[in-house]
Amino acid sequence: MPISLSRKACRATAWYPLALLALLAACGPKPEPALSGLDLPGRFLDPAAAAPVRWPEPEWWRGFNAPALDTLMQAAMAGNFDLAAAAARVRQADAQLRIAGAALLPTLAVDSGVTQSRSTASGLSRNRNATRYDATLSASYEIDFWGRNSASAEAAAQNARATRFDAGTVLLTTEASVANTYFNLLAAEEELRVQEANLDAARRTLGVIRQQVNFGVATGLDLAQQETVVAQVEANIPGLRQSAAQNRNALALLTGQPPQSFTIGAGAFDRLRIPEAAPGQPADLLARRPDVLAAEAGLAAANANVAAARAALLPSISLSAQGGFQSAALGTLLRPEAQFFSLVAGLAQTIFDGGARRGQVALSQAQAEELLIEYRRAIVAALQDTEDALVALRETTAQEALRAEANARAERAFGIAEAQLRAGTINLITLLNTQQSLFSTRVSLVQARLARLQAAVALFRALGGGWR
Repeated sequence: MPISLSRKACRATAWYPLALLALLAACGPKPEPALSGLDLPGRFLDPAAAAPVRWPEPEWWRGFNAPALDTLMQAAMAGNFDLAAAAARVRQADAQLRIAGAALLPTLAVDSGVTQSRSTASGLSRNRNATRYDATLSASYEIDFWGRNSASAEAAAQNARATRFDAGTVLLTTEASVANTYFNLLAAEEELRVQEANLDAARRTLGVIRQQVNFGVATGLDLAQQETVVAQVEANIPGLRQSAAQNRNALALLTGQPPQSFTIGAGAFDRLRIPEAAPGQPADLLARRPDVLAAEAGLAAANANVAAARAALLPSISLSAQGGFQSAALGTLLRPEAQFFSLVAGLAQTIFDGGARRGQVALSQAQAEELLIEYRRAIVAALQDTEDALVALRETTAQEALRAEANARAERAFGIAEAQLRAGTINLITLLNTQQSLFSTRVSLVQARLARLQAAVALFRALGGGWR
């Protein structure tokens, strides 16, 4: 028995396939959220972390009271090679994002031309010439039915974010390198000054012993021992000059300048201050660390790639249209009878590719698993960096105070010993021990102050510096 449908029923029936396709599209692959799966601690272990939160200022290095460091930072921001390369990588990632996003839009092309042909009619010796003019507009569009193209665009967007966060990491690294290298330079110059002061003290003592030898109060052995002390102190000076020169050259590289044309203002090592900084909660810290955010964006990009690879297993739907004018005479090209138009819809599905597409899915999944591990590693490493920096700053602060006290005592003891030497009421062994203690405490104080400065820089870097 034939079945007849009303026009209204036919229109309703025509929507069923479209509704089914929409339902299937909603079930297409979706990127997984970028979650680490780690349980973050509620607080840091170091007691200093319980202090009120004090995040680093954008120009955190100004708190060290070193005007020359401010100038170096400005020069590094303008000329550092690593920062310039990072900026170029950001532009590359933006270009890749535009390329990936283009797949979501239709492709349009215009073509026009003149075709001239010659043919010989069968059985005739006369040639026939024909000319054809045409102007064509064509368009093609792949319907992103399963979300493959949008997933690829999302992966490109997350990669662009990761590249920007990587640039932030390069910025923090550059700032910390400039600060540490400058402090190394000042420490080398300060230690050089200390060794020169030690050399002056050793030579004064040597002069007194020579006088005593002349008067028969001291022996040649006493003189030789003090000459050895002078020679040892002198031997320390070339290495310090080398260290100062190499740190100066390193600053030239960090600011993108040849060492021959690099200049730096004078700095006072003993006038440097330590600016304050204190971390908040671990979750707050992780939101400030560009390396952690880069790892998170990388994981999000990998999850989007997994979704795109899964969608590639499903059929692709494309539309193409072509229309224009075609005529044997240029004057009649734009007449209505010269128009032509075509519209084609296509459905393509790969039947056999040797497992390449499923292999791509497996590859994308394994890459996402690796980046998940790297994301977790970045989180734990950030927490470790902060704990280490807090401990280092606390202990180096205590160490510098103790070294300063020891140096003050050694200065006082050497002053007494030197006066007794001139009076001839001290033996050389006591003098040598007092002298060596003074020389050692002077150098140790410089090194303790440098360690405290480097610990402060490490803390600012661990807290994300002034990066936003």
